Amino acid sequence: MIRLIALLVTLALPAAAQDFSGLARIDMAQSQVFDDGDTLVVDLALSQTVPYRAFTLDDPRRLILDFREVDWQGVSRAALLNSDNAPDLRFGTLSPGWSRMVVDLSEPLVIDTAGLTTDPDTGTAQLTVRLTPADATTFAARSGPPPSATWDRPLELPSLPAPAIDDGIFTVMIDPGHGGIDPGAVQGGVLEADLMLQLGIEAAEALNRTGEIRALLTRDSDVFVPLNDRMSLARAADADLFISLHADALEEDEATGASVYTLNAEATDRAAQRMAERHERGDLLAGLDLSDQDDRVATVLMDIARTQTGPAASRFADALVTALRNNGAPLNSRPRREGPLAVLNAADFPSVLVEVGFLSSAADRAALASPDGRAKIVAALVEAIQTWSADEAARAPLVRQ
Repeated sequence: MIRLIALLVTLALPAAAQDFSGLARIDMAQSQVFDDGDTLVVDLALSQTVPYRAFTLDDPRRLILDFREVDWQGVSRAALLNSDNAPDLRFGTLSPGWSRMVVDLSEPLVIDTAGLTTDPDTGTAQLTVRLTPADATTFAARSGPPPSATWDRPLELPSLPAPAIDDGIFTVMIDPGHGGIDPGAVQGGVLEADLMLQLGIEAAEALNRTGEIRALLTRDSDVFVPLNDRMSLARAADADLFISLHADALEEDEATGASVYTLNAEATDRAAQRMAERHERGDLLAGLDLSDQDDRVATVLMDIARTQTGPAASRFADALVTALRNNGAPLNSRPRREGPLAVLNAADFPSVLVEVGFLSSAADRAALASPDGRAKIVAALVEAIQTWSADEAARAPLVRQ
């Protein structure tokens, strides 16, 4: 991990006023609740990804969509609702930090699929929930909040002790995407959060068995960990590498195979601004307290850090694509991608997001649900990390300090 021991930056101009919002906003032009034959579709275009959960309740029958958190300003019930299956809907704040949409159902309809997809170029997201007809008994049996619901309790983060000193052991933070109140993609009864947790645990165990790598997890159970806190956990653990695991679902199932994302160049400036706004000043860069500095100082320092961590992340992403191919894991037709993904915003350690497959693909879903299918991905992660960490160690003396 890069250590910034002492660095003084003097900026003559005051920090410019920033108008950022941490809340996801609804794009009404791209959002609608409508009927597709006897199927009800809730399609919401969001300005950014946001944790959510979807479930139905009985007596009266209704669909519940909970978010952390949505800004409802400008959302119109009349413009949004165009359905006979849904006679009415309402939305608003559920509790501090939480938002809710309630869609009334005229007939028993159960959730068939639910998924949140992110545009890698814009960072915007699309939440699509499809409900299909069922009999009253089935609807009642499948209704009710998820058993892992923790919306009325404070969020608890996993406890990961930070090393008191740098012991020289290469440390990887594995981040199983989603969790708890945020199930991720849902397809065929399979939850992205559950699969990624299983894969993350198996990967961490395999890495720790090498005896030369320490692997930690941002979560080791079905809990929700906010994105910024995932990065904070990696920083506290002195991580040399951050790997976030995901398996998306698309409305059309043509997309298959794994791909590896890094933060694109156009996103780095926006990422630095978001990080400076949302993080505590003492937790933006390891080894440097920015408590008394303004946003412009913080963003300059993060840009400097990224001159090393950005290329290092790209080198690891390339190594991982090669390792996935070597181990027979299915690859996407375009396995190397870039995007403004929030989980890659950290500047002081290399970060990648691995889309290990698509739950909307029956073949990918079956592979990810099987130990043999996950084993190919785990083997690729071990191979890539060992190869890349050795190459980076050899490169280190050549890097100007």
